[in-house]
Amino acid sequence: MKTLSPKTNFLGIEKDFSAYENSKIAIYSAPLENTVSYGSGTKNGPREILKASHYVEFYDEETNRELCFEKGIATLPIKDFDRLKSEAAINKIEKDIFNLISDDKFVVMLGGEHTVTLGSVLAHNKKYDDLSILQIDAHSDLRESYEGSKYSHASVMRRVYEFNKKIVQVGIRAQCKEEADFIKSNEIKTFYARDIRNEKSNVKWQTKIVDALGANVYITFDIDGLDPSIIPATGTPEPGGLLWDETLDLIKLVGKKKNIIGFDVVELAPSKFHASSNFIAAKLIYKILNYSF
Repeated sequence: MKTLSPKTNFLGIEKDFSAYENSKIAIYSAPLENTVSYGSGTKNGPREILKASHYVEFYDEETNRELCFEKGIATLPIKDFDRLKSEAAINKIEKDIFNLISDDKFVVMLGGEHTVTLGSVLAHNKKYDDLSILQIDAHSDLRESYEGSKYSHASVMRRVYEFNKKIVQVGIRAQCKEEADFIKSNEIKTFYARDIRNEKSNVKWQTKIVDALGANVYITFDIDGLDPSIIPATGTPEPGGLLWDETLDLIKLVGKKKNIIGFDVVELAPSKFHASSNFIAAKLIYKILNYSF
């Protein structure tokens, strides 16, 4: 399997620790951008994350390890998604990622718009029993369709719900009435950002979320789930979002109590005015990896 060289791969890792056959982790890029609603540029997300990752330290002071050398991280070449319709792109992603999983790789997918998550979840759903999806996001993404497309980024979790109803949403703070009604009628476990801020229970909100998840967890992390003060470079930033440390505390607890089997980070829209967003996204990916093993 061809992989990127240290000049362009994730973290800039030398070949001994980034060759496909030597690596437990595989970085798969899905630069699809067909249905963005407000700001554009998500197709550039994977490339800019890889560039910025060269400035992320190998050593993680919290876990006291250099995970990239323990497990190996292979970065697959970025493929061209420009000519693919959304449904064809989803089918391609599902096939590619299932092949990687079948090779016993832990797959990290870089988006691209949130639509790409559907392909990855379909692949993981074939492999793992009791699979839950932890969705960190500002938006519910539960519309039946949006702007004429049932494969819109605003409908991705509705498509996931059609075959896996074990969805736990965190950080939601923007939705339409259709989505709010769908959540209530189907009892989807949704943790709104405002409720998290107003939490008065003696039980931490992170613990409640972990308790709602099954044994195996796939994480889909829409960058706009974080407050735009942290990552402003996203297509539809929403104020009042999750903060860095509390979000990492959640993922760390998920990794401790459950089995994280893969994840994606989507909806970064790189901007020359907010270059730090690229680095923070790369740092986030490495932190999630450290919590996953």
